[in-house]
Amino acid sequence: MRLVVVGDVLLDVDVDGTATRLSPDAPVPVVDVSSVRRRAGGAGLVARMLAGDGHNVTLVTVLADDDSARQLKRGLEGITVVAGPSGAPTPVKTRVRAKGHPLVRFDEACEQPPVPAVSAAMLHALERAAVVVVADYGRGLTANAALRTVLAQLAPRVPMIWDPHPAGTEPVPGVEVVTPNLAEALGAAAGGRGPGNNDPAALARALMRRWRSKAALVTLGEEGAVLVRDAGLPPLPIPAPRTAVVDSCGAGDRLAASLAVHLMEGHTIDAAAVLAVRDAASFLRDGGVAGLASEPQPVKLPERNTDALALARHVRAAGGTVVATGGCFDLLHAGHTRALAAARSLGDSLIVCLNSDASVRRIKGAERPILNQEDRSELLLALECVDAVLVFEEDTPEACLNLLRPDIWVKGGDYDVTELPETALVESWGGRCATVPYHPARSTTNLADALARVS
Repeated sequence: MRLVVVGDVLLDVDVDGTATRLSPDAPVPVVDVSSVRRRAGGAGLVARMLAGDGHNVTLVTVLADDDSARQLKRGLEGITVVAGPSGAPTPVKTRVRAKGHPLVRFDEACEQPPVPAVSAAMLHALERAAVVVVADYGRGLTANAALRTVLAQLAPRVPMIWDPHPAGTEPVPGVEVVTPNLAEALGAAAGGRGPGNNDPAALARALMRRWRSKAALVTLGEEGAVLVRDAGLPPLPIPAPRTAVVDSCGAGDRLAASLAVHLMEGHTIDAAAVLAVRDAASFLRDGGVAGLASEPQPVKLPERNTDALALARHVRAAGGTVVATGGCFDLLHAGHTRALAAARSLGDSLIVCLNSDASVRRIKGAERPILNQEDRSELLLALECVDAVLVFEEDTPEACLNLLRPDIWVKGGDYDVTELPETALVESWGGRCATVPYHPARSTTNLADALARVS
């Protein structure tokens, strides 16, 4: 089942270090920087959390064409991203911490941009959703009329979690649950002439009426949350487990992501809300966003040239991620090696599904392949990023994939994974499809033509 996250993405930069002295120029601390980490923020953080938990997730968003966007894309590797152009620079939020304690935050390119356009592919990706999370970060995407129409059509039949923003737009009617924090609820209710007090239950009821949502979950930081649903039921206070919190960044994203998962699993909104509050507390207890930045321990692989199916079993048994990609790989070139290295970075092993000689002839013609399958396999295995090769005889890789059952199936960026014939198969066992950058002007056909001219 596919989780779809819709919303604005940001580039978050975490600068960590120690502060043991004041600057001689001004009474401000001097931070000795020990690390700088860049990661996806906003809706990108929600998608990253869900993918990190092993869920099949698609991110529908808009992206700029700048260096910050390129860094952001690296933080989204392994996630199916369906994006259009944003028409504005990538917003960047830089947090400076000393021994984990926040000192200051710098925001760049965070002025209100124009409402971006949405593509047909973005709208189509929503149609396949089992659950939708709308992570509105006030950058205008949720104001797009075409997108709002599709979301409004989905809301009555697909569980939808809407995390609002003070600079964003109102949720569409029929949303399963809205998740403002107390400050956001106060601001939104005041704009709608709601109650003039800080009672979270009264605020939640006012927002339910205004936004016509099925439920409202107002979060209260370390005090937990209050859930209001059917008018005939009393409010449900949800206490949060006691947790020492240094930095609460990302807690709201974790809450929204967990709500989506628990609703998808069939929990009632009451149970899903209780579990989500606990998940958010556990997220903060484990270090919050700083914990997300830590690298997982690599899975130790058996000797190279091992059987591909045995390798896949070994990696899964060790809790690792099996990545697979496929193709003819006739006359290996730089485009191939870059794509294979990018695919390998998505998991703990890379298995190449290789078209046999007979399969290549049927697809490419009688003059191909130039190199036989034994030589092509040997060249692929000579690459450090390739852990095993599995040759298949069919014209398409579906039967091969059904044997391997990889966690991630990778294609080049010139493909739309939402339209691949193998996507439904991979998703049937809980896997997901992803793309890696496509490198134009590099192809076996071009290389063969060049060789023919000099022969």
